[in-house]
Amino acid sequence: MNRIRDPQWCLILVFLGIIAGVPLTQMLREARQEDGVRAFEVFSQPPTSAHLRAYERSLEDANWVARSCRPWVQFAQFAWLKYGGEKAAFGEPGWFFYRPGLNDMLARKDTIKAGGITNDPVSAIVDYRDQLETRGIRLMVLPVPNKESVYPDRLTARAELRHGLVAPRTREVLDRLRAADVEVVDLFNAYSQARQRPDAASQASLYLAQDTHWSPAGVQLAAQVVARRLVELGWVQPGQVEYSERSTPIRRLGDVLRMLQAPIIERCVRPEAVPCVQVIRRDNGESYKDAPDSEVLVLGDSFTRIYERDEPGAAGFIAHLAKELKRPLMGLVNDGGGSTLVRRELRDRPAFLMNKKVVLWEFVERDIGLGLEGWKLVPLPPAVESPGHVPLKTVRKGADDEAGDDLRALDREVIQVAAHRDVGAPAVAELVEEIRAQLVEVD
Repeated sequence: MNRIRDPQWCLILVFLGIIAGVPLTQMLREARQEDGVRAFEVFSQPPTSAHLRAYERSLEDANWVARSCRPWVQFAQFAWLKYGGEKAAFGEPGWFFYRPGLNDMLARKDTIKAGGITNDPVSAIVDYRDQLETRGIRLMVLPVPNKESVYPDRLTARAELRHGLVAPRTREVLDRLRAADVEVVDLFNAYSQARQRPDAASQASLYLAQDTHWSPAGVQLAAQVVARRLVELGWVQPGQVEYSERSTPIRRLGDVLRMLQAPIIERCVRPEAVPCVQVIRRDNGESYKDAPDSEVLVLGDSFTRIYERDEPGAAGFIAHLAKELKRPLMGLVNDGGGSTLVRRELRDRPAFLMNKKVVLWEFVERDIGLGLEGWKLVPLPPAVESPGHVPLKTVRKGADDEAGDDLRALDREVIQVAAHRDVGAPAVAELVEEIRAQLVEVD
């Protein structure tokens, strides 16, 4: 009896009650459901390490106590301890960084596990460059710096005098690409120079404070740098389409905060004001649109998607690059898949390479080490003959012989229809024959 009155024993009993009460309550709740008690699922599969890990994750995800308490624990860590868990790292007030990308950038070169040749970015990029060259298509590579590479001083005061950092592995990859004669756009240097200008303090930031992505100012500077290089090399000639700009400010809650998957935190943080600038045609005032028959194809990840495919639209990198080149472009975007997945998507869409002379391949710096599925060697899609390869004296059946048909318009029709239908090589070939059947040769 005296032991029960002892505070230490009381604490022990309370502790044991919590340990036993949570799983018992969970089992009683699950017993009333159709799926039954999850704890017994451990006996339904062989006790391998993979099955046991999956079983453990299943129990954690299904636990109602954890689901109820986790958001409040996350909020307490975020608000009081300035800790963002596995996804977010705190910088100066209002600035957040993507922790996995930061950890990868700071990793010592000798601690990084060496992968096979298919996980080597340089081998994959050089192989893709060589494949494109066999079809007369040039490749330009655009590695976009991590936010912490451009703003280390916003992450820690110890980097106050530094305007930019290039991780050793990133520097090695860039040097190897240049040694292999791959055309690389150096945004690291361009952004560093922009930050060192006398008026830099009064200019808009190149990256969003709450997000991993570049800001509208970073988008515009990148578009100017790439366009200047394309014209200098003679790969692209400026077109005749005149574009203008329209201010379209939005408010955006950063993806770093959304990765926390904590609605309480999202409700407490004010979305960031983003001064987006839409690109519109001067002749009709319409927002920028891709042209499937463009000679330039842009492959990219979420950096080419932001502002372009999502809100406000026509304000992203592709639109601003088109404005600088005075010609519409074609884009293929795969969120998070800049290293391999976007090339696999292109492999399944042969129409996207028809009529192309330049491929601009954008990927973010952290994908050098963290790219989804690594850096695999991916073949190009099968070459598809366009309907433009017909005798010059050719018109559509029933058309005016004197008017004839612009063969480039026929190419455009195939590319637009095939891109819209999202079809593979056999279907594109059928589409070519379908248009060919509408042509007759004239004297």
